[in-house]
Amino acid sequence: MAQAESEYGQRNRLLYSMDRGMTLHLAGDYVQSNSLLEQAAVEVERLYTRSIRTETAAFLTNDNMLPFEGDPYEHVMINVVKALNYAAMGQLTEAVVEARQIDHRLNVLSDSAKEKDGYREDAFARYLTGVLYESTGDLNNAFIAYRKAYEIYEATQGWSRTPMPPMLRADLLRTTDALHMTAEFEEYRRQFPETHWVPRGDQSNLAQVVVISYNGRAPRKEEAFLDIPISLSALQLVLLNRGVVHASNRQERRAADSVLYGLNGRVVRVALPRLVPQKTHVMQESVSLAPKEGAPISATSELVYNGTALAERALSDRMPGITTKALARAAVKFAAAEAATRGSQHAVNKGDAPWVGLLVGVLAHGLAVASEAADTRSWRTLPDEIQISRLWAPPGEYESRIQAVMRGGGAAQTGTSRPLMLRAGETVFLIQRVML
Repeated sequence: MAQAESEYGQRNRLLYSMDRGMTLHLAGDYVQSNSLLEQAAVEVERLYTRSIRTETAAFLTNDNMLPFEGDPYEHVMINVVKALNYAAMGQLTEAVVEARQIDHRLNVLSDSAKEKDGYREDAFARYLTGVLYESTGDLNNAFIAYRKAYEIYEATQGWSRTPMPPMLRADLLRTTDALHMTAEFEEYRRQFPETHWVPRGDQSNLAQVVVISYNGRAPRKEEAFLDIPISLSALQLVLLNRGVVHASNRQERRAADSVLYGLNGRVVRVALPRLVPQKTHVMQESVSLAPKEGAPISATSELVYNGTALAERALSDRMPGITTKALARAAVKFAAAEAATRGSQHAVNKGDAPWVGLLVGVLAHGLAVASEAADTRSWRTLPDEIQISRLWAPPGEYESRIQAVMRGGGAAQTGTSRPLMLRAGETVFLIQRVML
């Protein structure tokens, strides 16, 4: 992908840094991944200011002329992946620095978000910061993060399709007990009477293994065309065109439509993005730590992040603005094509006016249709879902084994294994990726 930087182009510098940073993260090159993701974070801040010239060019053509800015949930994921890079390298102090960046970004987003019920908080990001804070002994911030994650999961599960992970209940009980927050502890114990949890004091001589599982692929965006006829003949043409089998190549279809609608001159095209989910087939991961002697310690992963739901929400929040802008742009293009047609007719003698006007009209209206395109850019190297497993084990040598359990009774995917040397009190982060 490094060779593809030039293919992304200047307008997609942020997207390149995000894609490249994520692929390096998945490849285990955490240092280079953080270098690219830091560039992405800097670019996000830079893009808050934008050239009026670029805005004008985009309005006259399409939004692909604008620099790729990304959605707020993607901005948060930049810091999330950076934190996980540090955690995977065992640099938990640096990971906590990124956790504070996540806190800051989410606090700013929550204060500035226009949609009160839209994406303004991130339960998974808050939960991860809680895990990081607790891993470094910062129980106060860990509890605050866990409590926020609990509240966000509860408030957003309708659209995020991510129920509160059961392990978060144990986290709230463990941290409130350790902090001697009697009232809060008793309240959580009343709310979660069946939750099994272990006091933090009983875990002081144990090591913790946190497995981050990335499953599936993020949804992709495609164009959806809305062809608006402004005469009866144009309506008949649009209906006929929809019933005709087009060329399999999208560029060929676009070219054919441009000629057809250019000749008619009474069809306005609007292009809007739509999401195409690519849901994972993984139901959960089965994780085990096998010691040289004795029974293995096992756990199953729990869903903490639904990337498809976040992408759908982000697009839904932006769609009114995208649609309004696209309709206004289409109207301007149509008016410009009409003006060019009439202007060309007045610029020549009366005998040549009909065919000159026809030629210019076909070109102007055809160009208006051809130049209309939806912005389908997104951070597609993200997963569809993220699941987390947390295991506590006595110090010693282990063989970690991670196996993906498929939905619908499908055969389990052969997982990865690696040797681990665990020390009392430490936290080890493992990264797992399943493309299915």
